[in-house]
Amino acid sequence: MSHSPSVPEAGRPGVPAPERVRRIADDSEAIDAANRLAAIFAPGASERDRDRRLPWEELELWSESGLGAITVPRAHGGAEVSHATLAEVFVILSAADPALGQIPQNHFGLLGVLREIGTATQQQRLYGEVLAGRRLGNAGPERRSRTVLEGETRLRRTPQGLRLSGERFYSTGALFAHRVPTRALDDEGHAVQVWVPRDAPGLSVIDDWSSFGQRTTASGSVRFDQVPIDADDVLPIWQLAERPGLYGPGSQLLQAAIDQGIAQGALADALDFVRERARPWVDSGAERAVDDLYIIQEVGRLQVDLHAAHEVLLESARTLDRIAAAPIDAAASARASVAVAEAKVLTTQVALDASEKLFELAGSSATRESHNLGRHWRNARTHTLHDPVRWKAHLIGNYLLNGVLPPRHSWN
Repeated sequence: MSHSPSVPEAGRPGVPAPERVRRIADDSEAIDAANRLAAIFAPGASERDRDRRLPWEELELWSESGLGAITVPRAHGGAEVSHATLAEVFVILSAADPALGQIPQNHFGLLGVLREIGTATQQQRLYGEVLAGRRLGNAGPERRSRTVLEGETRLRRTPQGLRLSGERFYSTGALFAHRVPTRALDDEGHAVQVWVPRDAPGLSVIDDWSSFGQRTTASGSVRFDQVPIDADDVLPIWQLAERPGLYGPGSQLLQAAIDQGIAQGALADALDFVRERARPWVDSGAERAVDDLYIIQEVGRLQVDLHAAHEVLLESARTLDRIAAAPIDAAASARASVAVAEAKVLTTQVALDASEKLFELAGSSATRESHNLGRHWRNARTHTLHDPVRWKAHLIGNYLLNGVLPPRHSWN
């Protein structure tokens, strides 16, 4: 991973050279690969954020690392790592650069859908693409629909074959992807997931993402204008709401892991700034900021919260691993959603707390634009809005008090 890949022309992803794509064998190799990439990604994270330089080269390295295939089942040639390992991989990458944590999040969520409802033929073909280093993006919810699960995107039968039309937003990873799956309704009114090749005629990916946080995720618009679709690229996602599984909790686990990584990155920068630049308060009697009693106390309290959130995150991942090892019924699927919701509540709070506490610990000089430390809070605030944490607390309370099982979808 020492070479510098060329940036694809016209904003389209290049195909990874087969000889450069590693085949990760187990959980330990996955963690090692994540740490190696994090060491490469971290030094340029602030500059990429400030200049909004899209991470094309970094994603080529990600593809070549083999991390994209770590959840592919062993029967198909993948490492089939545990949920706990996958969560830790996302924490590591997101602490280095949370945009490079979020961009592949949908990649793994889509692989979870493929695992649960893909046919044997679809799995063999699409897993093969992922093992070869291909990336999956996502054409997200429609911006003007009443809820994230509703929309006007349609897959219709025509005399010329299947055609897909619609416009989506929040399409994290689509610009960099080799396939852009999206949700649509078919002629029977069933929700389907269509795995559209990036070079399909009629597909446009527009880089119109303008959020103040997660600025380089390119989470903008995707348009489908009568895109011809192969029936073998259509998955019956409506079935997921009718049978218990782990695709929802698995997707939410990664969202929580990204927030945990943001928190860890913010604390690490706070500690560096306090050690190297901050001054003690005039009444502290200390010679250095690191000897200021209140700063020491606040660092300790923040570390406790950070550690607690991390442990609950990993425990929720281990809960998913235990549930996945046996036949999954409705009660088990609900337990998985509740476990991950608990982690999401804590990682949301610690990401916001750590990115704000950074400035309280480091002092007013830390707010200077030249340091760009505000990116931690901007990223935390933006990413934690992905799904409202207030509904996580409601999900947990309703389950405990009333025995109500959470609805099954990507946000539970």
